[in-house]
Amino acid sequence: MTQMDLALEAEISARHLSFIETGRAQPSREMVMHLSERLEVPLRERNLLLVSAGFAPVFGQRPLEDPALRAARDAIGVVLEAQKPFPAFALDRHWNIVATNGALPELYDGVAPELLQSPVNVLHLSLHPSGLAPRIENLAEWRAHLLSRLRRQIELTADPALKALMEEAAGYAPGGNFADKAHEVLVPLRIRIGAATLSFFSTTTVFGSPLEVTLSEIAIESFFPADAATRAAAGSSARTPPPRYGS
Repeated sequence: MTQMDLALEAEISARHLSFIETGRAQPSREMVMHLSERLEVPLRERNLLLVSAGFAPVFGQRPLEDPALRAARDAIGVVLEAQKPFPAFALDRHWNIVATNGALPELYDGVAPELLQSPVNVLHLSLHPSGLAPRIENLAEWRAHLLSRLRRQIELTADPALKALMEEAAGYAPGGNFADKAHEVLVPLRIRIGAATLSFFSTTTVFGSPLEVTLSEIAIESFFPADAATRAAAGSSARTPPPRYGS
């Protein structure tokens, strides 16, 4: 977004916006919040902007285990359970799994035990040569899709942990220009499980208008069958015990 685009979107003059950017004008608390909203700045970074401008942070931050977030945890559990027999995961901002419905345990066959130690990281699990990567038939495409999403996060947050994750994950396997996937409508995951190849598409669900940093950073990844064979295979595995992650 250009400076002019932002000024029009925020309904302020380009001159005033320029003064704010160059430090010639001190933005009010309301202006910081207004511009952050237009730029889709995550809540964690909005707090940092407020502090930098001399204001107190607005958005609370608690660990997900906090008693005050019990209702949110219950809601996450309901969404995950409703997704069975198909896989679903709740992820934190660093792509670590904080909850799963345990569906399709065969998905983890052959994965190195260290990749299933808590916290399980989805990028490591998906792209590491000792993880799911050798069984993902469209690995270059899926890798490009994941790294495109990760790059967008880095652009919004400049989080050093995400940058380190990008460097690590990008080095696992060659191929796939993640910039090419930035505008893909639907990228499937095609993975071999036993003698079959299952095909899934995924959706991402986030809490609507959260006022708490931790909740704003939780994403629920739900996988749906892309064909009848996948639907049948996932249904037949529903009676198998779910995988255990390390503690």
